Amino acid sequence: MELTIRAAEAERLPRLPAHLEEPGLSVLADEPPLLHELAAAIGGPYHLVFPQRFDAAAAGFAAALAEAAVDGRVYFAKKANKAACWMRRCAELGVGVDVASLGELRGALSEGVRGDAIVVTGPAKGEELHRLAILQGSLIAVDALDELDRLVELAAGLGRARILLRCLPLDGPASRFGIGEGELSVALERCAQARDAVRMEGFSFHLSGYEVAPRADLAGRLLGWCARAQALGLPAEAISIGGGFAVDYVDGAAWERFRPGLKPEHFHAGRSFDDYYPYHSPVAGADMLRAVLAAVPSGEAKPLAALLRRAGISLLCEPGRALLDQAGFTVFSSQGVKACGDYGIVTVDGTSLSLSEQWFNSEFLPDPVLVPRDGRPACEPPFAACIAGASCLECDLLSWRKVVLPLRPRRGDLLVYVNTAGYQMDSNESPFHDLPLPPKIVVERHAGAPRWRFDEHPGPGIRR
Repeated sequence: MELTIRAAEAERLPRLPAHLEEPGLSVLADEPPLLHELAAAIGGPYHLVFPQRFDAAAAGFAAALAEAAVDGRVYFAKKANKAACWMRRCAELGVGVDVASLGELRGALSEGVRGDAIVVTGPAKGEELHRLAILQGSLIAVDALDELDRLVELAAGLGRARILLRCLPLDGPASRFGIGEGELSVALERCAQARDAVRMEGFSFHLSGYEVAPRADLAGRLLGWCARAQALGLPAEAISIGGGFAVDYVDGAAWERFRPGLKPEHFHAGRSFDDYYPYHSPVAGADMLRAVLAAVPSGEAKPLAALLRRAGISLLCEPGRALLDQAGFTVFSSQGVKACGDYGIVTVDGTSLSLSEQWFNSEFLPDPVLVPRDGRPACEPPFAACIAGASCLECDLLSWRKVVLPLRPRRGDLLVYVNTAGYQMDSNESPFHDLPLPPKIVVERHAGAPRWRFDEHPGPGIRR
């Protein structure tokens, strides 16, 4: 049946256009033939990634440290995206890398990242991961007393292990990560006793959420622990504040209009979600690091930056998503459209596993962009639709929300989800139904024109 949606009904549905910046803006606006050619050649969904955005974001974080006259280092959280091109950029720019598995550590090393530029995080690490980290001089965030004991024993035969003690936040006692304050004194004593096996370089933490004040407060508190460690003869010269640097996906006014009015009736099957990423953040990326450095920790009289300078302590941070802002998007082809009451269901040639907000039992809310195959203008009535994956599962929807498209999609039209490089495009991917994983296409501009190549390390199951 023909399905349209009256303009008045379309206006009642919430819309949330995504920020779109260069080079993605030019690719979408000026290069639709390239997008369709790639879709035809690959025969399925794919991801575009833009290394120049990573370079700019990394420079922004470095500038924030320099402006505050604070010594420090930025480590890219590798888990945010599996593409090898980011590791190459880290190696060439001198950006550190945060890894949490043996595979991630090997991947970073294989692209030229120096071992001493890598920090190894995560709980209860395996012996082989510890072994390689010690041999390569990587910094290891120790999560528990028993991990510290294992490291001391292992390092005795391999060399001195560089470590941070990961601290359990006072306001997060239910977290499974970190050493509680009651055990930190024990950990310091053991580090002092085993100083020939471990070099205790400081403390680390990671906080949920995207608030500035709690990060400044805990960093300020850990300055006191650095002083206690130094009194025992330990270097204790750095504090890592982890990640959680927000990304600003959408306009603030649009988010303020959108979020309060969202209702189950705006979703397929009346679906509702308990929580969403804060898609608008007035302080995001490197500006959030600036705000943390400028904040006055609880109980102190001076900003964190001044306290760090006075104590001679370096600040480390581990952004993932924030280094990938506007650094890529995900492209699906429409395979068909069917009616579902007063809206449609557009089925694409991939699955929701390639749009990973479902990992968090949530929804990726920014509107997808329709790129018609034939370039036809939006002279038809607007079309409301949910976007479904090609699997046989009822839960396989990329957009449960009824999004308003400028016209009814046809088979072969493209749907582009913008700004998906940070965690969205591959955190949850799986070759379900024996579907190959979507490849990543690296796009860079040369003499004003886009040039593309496959990412060098596509991984198993990906078309080449």
